[in-house]
Amino acid sequence: MAAARYRCQYVTDGVADRTRWGLSIDAAEHVALSEQLSHCADVPVTVVLAR
Repeated sequence: MAAARYRCQYVTDGVADRTRWGLSIDAAEHVALSEQLSHCADVPVTVVLAR
């Protein structure tokens, strides 16, 4: 269970960082992130936009 929580945190942190800095993802990354996030029920993604 701890590994699953860590994986969800890792993925949501990655999404937040990409959003923060306006980075794009390719189709393969989108599929992989979506797959991982589908196992993360109700995990919030907090984004602080870069200035």
